Amino acid sequence: MSLIEVEHVAKDYDVMIQRPGAKNVLRNIFCPDRKVIHAVKDISFAIDSGELVGFIGENGAGKSTTLKIVSGILFPTSGSITVSGICPYLEREKNAHNIGTVFGQRSRLNWDLSMIDSFELNKEIYRIDTGLFRKNVEMFIDMLHMKEFCHTPVRQLSLGQRMKAEVALALLHEPSILYLDEPTIGLDVLAKQQIREFLKERNRRAGVTTILTSHDMKDLDSVCRRIIILSKGSILFDGAIERFKQEYAKEAIAEFTYTKRNTGQDMQTDSIKIIEDQEHRLVVRYLPAEMTTAQLVGIIGGSYEINDFAIKAPDIEDMVRGIYEQEELR
Repeated sequence: MSLIEVEHVAKDYDVMIQRPGAKNVLRNIFCPDRKVIHAVKDISFAIDSGELVGFIGENGAGKSTTLKIVSGILFPTSGSITVSGICPYLEREKNAHNIGTVFGQRSRLNWDLSMIDSFELNKEIYRIDTGLFRKNVEMFIDMLHMKEFCHTPVRQLSLGQRMKAEVALALLHEPSILYLDEPTIGLDVLAKQQIREFLKERNRRAGVTTILTSHDMKDLDSVCRRIIILSKGSILFDGAIERFKQEYAKEAIAEFTYTKRNTGQDMQTDSIKIIEDQEHRLVVRYLPAEMTTAQLVGIIGGSYEINDFAIKAPDIEDMVRGIYEQEELR
């Protein structure tokens, strides 16, 4: 049995449609038009303990709604969800002790307290053992480089500092599952990298199952091993990032340095196109779906005496964009 099991889950919202114009004011109040929005449509997936899973989707794709349903914040319209053997939205208190959450810019820190005092308050809420609490606080402050601002009132922290504190706060009681909704939005490069490394390290050390949504593809590529792509409430792809790259990567660039060119066969084919070949430098475009790196090097080596080479993998963001463009054409 998987740690998280989602079966045929859907979430609908009944929204009121406002008619424009003064003549429709009373009608909007007493006889409003309504429309059903299908935020999530019959999705199913399972997540095992210790997995690092990323949800990708455009605005309105349903990724945040899915995360809130699985974490127990929202009720689904239909379907069933099991998290650690319980229904998260029916047994919320029990579920809350088993999960940590960071939802975008919604702070769980007390703005009038320092970061440390907010941690102390959380200690009492979750009844965290004093020894475990001190160990985790010291470890997290060191790993996320928070020592210089740990006694600063939360309202005076920068966005990057606050998000580090939010992530640390969510893990103080050592939950087995961590849900993150856009944890690095608006952060500088250094803060993003420190949070990514922290998440990977907690997964490695404590086996924390981590599920996150993000518009920053580097978050997903550097942290997650598996991605689930959503579009208009439905799942387009669910699998390992490496499999996604293999299936959807159209082209990659390979750059070679060589000593000399041999009088070998012409290696330019439908799968390999020469972009540049001068001054002992060869740049080619090839199709990863049709050949491995070893096969590419073997072909190039038949015509050149290679000194070194580097591969520039296809950009994951471009691949995801391509999937959405194909979906719109259907």
